[in-house]
Amino acid sequence: MSTRERAQWLHHWCAKALHRLRIELHPDGEFPSRGLLVANHLGYLDILVLSALHPCVFVSKQEVRSWPLFGLMAKLSGTVFVDRARTSAAHTANAEMSQALSQGSVVVLFPEGTSSDGSQVLPFRPALFDAATRAGASVVSAHLSYDVADGSAANDICYWGTMSFFPHLLRLLSRRQICARVRFAAETRKFADRKLAARITRETVTSLAQMPAPRVSAHALRRS
Repeated sequence: MSTRERAQWLHHWCAKALHRLRIELHPDGEFPSRGLLVANHLGYLDILVLSALHPCVFVSKQEVRSWPLFGLMAKLSGTVFVDRARTSAAHTANAEMSQALSQGSVVVLFPEGTSSDGSQVLPFRPALFDAATRAGASVVSAHLSYDVADGSAANDICYWGTMSFFPHLLRLLSRRQICARVRFAAETRKFADRKLAARITRETVTSLAQMPAPRVSAHALRRS
């Protein structure tokens, strides 16, 4: 399959998975039709949420290849893997990202380089912005967050720090009242410098995080 066909395949299955898990999607703004989408990273659920909204290609750390189910889906969907143990990893990843961008795909980058509990936006690493700056691709920023009525989003939904995969997955699956919010920046930008791109997009994502959003009540989540 082509890159776009793989992204469409993942989009189909992620949408079905979120429906089965009864995870509510609340997008605010417009998902880009092409170019680079830059977002904060809270864990593996981010992949399902963004892919369910629109077909896209993800950039992920090499370790995801070995994850049960998620690793297989990532490989089948054409994910660009980055081996952080290799000095040439960024160059190889940028080449693969450039190919996907040239084919009109949306490429999703989590430039924090790791996931967090959502309490802050971590510094953005500039290396993987090269593909977009060299190609003159459009860049859109987005902010992800979660609400859960019967638990803690930071501990039960976000996957970060020293958490173990299987215990966390079982805890997440036991939560049936999850709301996923994605807020997209209205402005689309192009950058000529990767360091500037990293700084400006992080500032934008931080601003999106600070904007007040209507919170889904426990009662509303239970009804959904």
